[in-house]
Amino acid sequence: MSDLFVECGATPAADLIAAQQADGLTRADPSTAGVDADAIVEFLNDVEAAGLDLHAFMLHRNGCVVAEGWRWPYRPDRPRNLHSVVKSFTACAIGLALEEGLFKLDDKVVSFFPEVAVEPNQGWLTAMTIEDLLTMRVGHAGETSGAEWRSLNTSWIAEFFKIKIVHEPGTAFMYTSAASYMLSAILSRAAGVTLHEYLKPRIFEPMGIVGESWDIGPDGINPGGNGLIARTADLLKLGVLHAQNGVWEGKRLLPESWVAAATSAHGEPVKYGYHWWTRPDGTYSAIGKFVQMTTVFPLHGATLAVTGAIKGSAQLLSHIDRHFPAAFRDQIRDQIRDDIEDGAAADARLKARLADWQSPDAPAAWKEPFQRAGAATDGARAPGQTQRFVMHPNRQGVSALQFEFTGETCVFRLTDVQGEHVIAAGLGRWLEGRTNMPGSDLHHGYEFDNSPVVARACWLDNTRLQMTWIFPETAFRDTVICEFSGKTITFKREVNINGGALRHDDLTGSIET
Repeated sequence: MSDLFVECGATPAADLIAAQQADGLTRADPSTAGVDADAIVEFLNDVEAAGLDLHAFMLHRNGCVVAEGWRWPYRPDRPRNLHSVVKSFTACAIGLALEEGLFKLDDKVVSFFPEVAVEPNQGWLTAMTIEDLLTMRVGHAGETSGAEWRSLNTSWIAEFFKIKIVHEPGTAFMYTSAASYMLSAILSRAAGVTLHEYLKPRIFEPMGIVGESWDIGPDGINPGGNGLIARTADLLKLGVLHAQNGVWEGKRLLPESWVAAATSAHGEPVKYGYHWWTRPDGTYSAIGKFVQMTTVFPLHGATLAVTGAIKGSAQLLSHIDRHFPAAFRDQIRDQIRDDIEDGAAADARLKARLADWQSPDAPAAWKEPFQRAGAATDGARAPGQTQRFVMHPNRQGVSALQFEFTGETCVFRLTDVQGEHVIAAGLGRWLEGRTNMPGSDLHHGYEFDNSPVVARACWLDNTRLQMTWIFPETAFRDTVICEFSGKTITFKREVNINGGALRHDDLTGSIET
């Protein structure tokens, strides 16, 4: 087998445990921390019954991780593109910078950018403060998504000041990643280092957050609102730090007053804090697109972190509300329902439920049509056969597709103006490799560069080949259908979730002669 890809099966239990322990967090059984493990099983059952694609979760209570699970092929050691949930990391930096006297909440945004020329009709712009950025009350009429700016090579600071202000700053809520970017830009101007460099010795290193990376925009500034790649455990740690009022392992990392202010609502009707979403019941959350989220239950000393590919946090929050905080018990053996024999038995049931998650064949809503299909070829393309197709002009700029069928493997090659891009898919089995396959318009503006991919292929019938490409460090999963008819091909590609289009225009081509 090629060194470029390996067969991908269930993660061995020993490897999974080692990866979990590498995050430095203490583990305990749910029942020892007053958590009803059966309530967690019911939560998972309801999430799956609703067809929600939950990839991982970690539950922390009373100083320990008491439950955690990763659906195959996601693992605790895999980093994750965390999207807008990282806004709450950015808020940490602002709180620390305020404590260090680098600036004040009522400092005007324009004061940090003397190179910006303010037009006479932009009076409201000069009134905008750092606090307006934190509370998403900058006066914009609409949201600026991170995906909108990721394709720009020009200054994002300049782009921000081009946005029309239609409301007096501080008066109208409008969620926008542009505000988070400007907080990062201000921090960089004031501290002389990037947001990432500023947080690393103050927050990341003390909490054991390692191996993370953060995108850099054309201004040399971290986006602030997205672009951080870190583990699910690191997302959990963010929530736990706030649940513990800014203290980590006995050391204060954030001012207690800042934690209280950041996680309290500022204004109505949207109950938004300083880059945290707050709720009337006292819980608060850091939330990212496609539901990367950490939720703190202050009254119960608990924090829940999840990652997935779900359209809209409200769908998952409804299930969280149904099962948490009801799962938290002070005396689990006395208070759980009568039909549960004891806490230890419930712990065992949850452990068995989560062990199933690590199987490539575990049921999941998205796998169902794939599993109904044939696992191997029906003679449509013989082993050892290679076919190359020249593609008709198209908006994706794809010039050629090539298929190499070797034993139980289909090596797929796509050629465009950037060169050749390869994914190896097992026929009836999963292979893991790395790829730079293009498709940023399907992946919320993100380009893949040597990114892990887990891929499988099967013949739906004698003329249709289906490939599934899972990008396990992201929320994205592509489904590709190749329809062969004589000497022609139709290539169809779609994605499970996106901030924009969910599919490309179909491509057509003819076999190379």
